[in-house]
Amino acid sequence: MRLRMGNLMWLAALVLACATSGAANSDSTRGELVDINRASVAELMHVPGMTESWAGRIVRFRPYWTKFDLLQEGVVTEEVYRRIRPGIIAHHMANEN
Repeated sequence: MRLRMGNLMWLAALVLACATSGAANSDSTRGELVDINRASVAELMHVPGMTESWAGRIVRFRPYWTKFDLLQEGVVTEEVYRRIRPGIIAHHMANEN
């Protein structure tokens, strides 16, 4: 009985940890991410850690296949990328013919 109760307590702690982990990550859900392929400089400024000069560079060197392109193509530094990465996304642009 004591072992079973310990297992239940462990399971409850695990479920609670998973639930709160999901809640903590809900702050950066897809709906709140800023698309680096479509956002204006003003919209990019809502990303935590963004500056106007970095936002301008992001807009100038579009389009991007992934947000990691910002780092690979030298648009932003590694430090800036680490700061802004959780708040951005790169949606693929449709071919407009």
